[in-house]
Amino acid sequence: MEYEKAKRLAADPDADTRRSLAGREGLAPEILFYLAEDAAAEVRRAVAENCSTPRQADLLLTKDADVSVRERLAGKIGALLPDLGKEDKERIRELTNQVIETLARDQAARVRQIVAEALKDAVDAPVAVIQKLARDIEIKVAGPILEHSPLLTDEDLLEIISHHPIKGALTAIAKRRELAGKVSDAVVKVAVADAQESATVKKLLENGSAQIREDTLDRILDHAPKQPAWHEPLVERPKLPPSAMRRLAEFVSRSLLEVLQKRPDLDEATARDIAKVVQKRLERDDAAGAAPPVGEEAMTVAIAGGKQEAVAAALARDAKLPAAAVSSILASKSSKAVTALAWRAKLSMRQALQLQLRIAHIPPTAALNPRGGTDYPLTPAEMEWQLGLFGAE
Repeated sequence: MEYEKAKRLAADPDADTRRSLAGREGLAPEILFYLAEDAAAEVRRAVAENCSTPRQADLLLTKDADVSVRERLAGKIGALLPDLGKEDKERIRELTNQVIETLARDQAARVRQIVAEALKDAVDAPVAVIQKLARDIEIKVAGPILEHSPLLTDEDLLEIISHHPIKGALTAIAKRRELAGKVSDAVVKVAVADAQESATVKKLLENGSAQIREDTLDRILDHAPKQPAWHEPLVERPKLPPSAMRRLAEFVSRSLLEVLQKRPDLDEATARDIAKVVQKRLERDDAAGAAPPVGEEAMTVAIAGGKQEAVAAALARDAKLPAAAVSSILASKSSKAVTALAWRAKLSMRQALQLQLRIAHIPPTAALNPRGGTDYPLTPAEMEWQLGLFGAE
């Protein structure tokens, strides 16, 4: 577009006309700089999105009062980064870094989040920006950097772990590809000491590329009997040492025992040891018969093992309901009724989900899942009503 025509359109009283102009590529830099100070936010948004906008105008827009303008500018960072290494003029490179650094300090978390998503895989982003984003107070900002950024060193990660990271930070680190053994060790040391970080250990175990030293694995196994969610990723963990396999055989469910005994890396000596452990467990289970489990751990194990009679007896005892009512509920195939029964028996919602799947044999697609990962999805009144349908008071 001719310069004089663009100049006239930039002064047009119609905002839509100015916005349309601001979105055009190849405009003279001074036109875009002029439009960057336009009174209409929609015009400034168009300037912010335009890859032809000069860095001086971008820098001006980093301080724009309208957060949507700054969000659009942050979204353009991904398009700017590939050219950083090709800039001929040091001044332009410096201004580009200033734009990124300013947006990374933006008061709006959404702006910082957009920057983090754009930079998470970058190898040529300003290191100071990556360091700042990794320590952001919002996990939606810090998370992508902690999980993906190749610019974070092991020392950076260890320092972050040692300074009481925000909730979710350990999990993000645990999911990093090719995580070093010393970092995995630091993650586990913190996670096993905090009941709220149990999901972090599960993510680390599921990360097949993460290095986990044998002593770190032993630390996990010390706590694993009380953490059913860790059992499957432990059993399926590649390159398990024989000592870990033997320990797992002591407490994982029967279905996981079968998986453990079919591992391709299971040597003959370890296979014999595990077979002995399995036999002892079976004999112990037979001796215990259908005795109702007592306590959260025993109940979890009984549910996981599919011990229908023992679990039903424990539910009747803890829910203070007739055995006939409990049997009717478990046979009803009603996910709501079974969940209500678990609630009355003071089980956790995670146990309630397993009760539906393993004892009541409700299909996974029909089961009620925890709300927010841990909470019951029904109100107490709704659950009392469900129990009332089976004559429970």
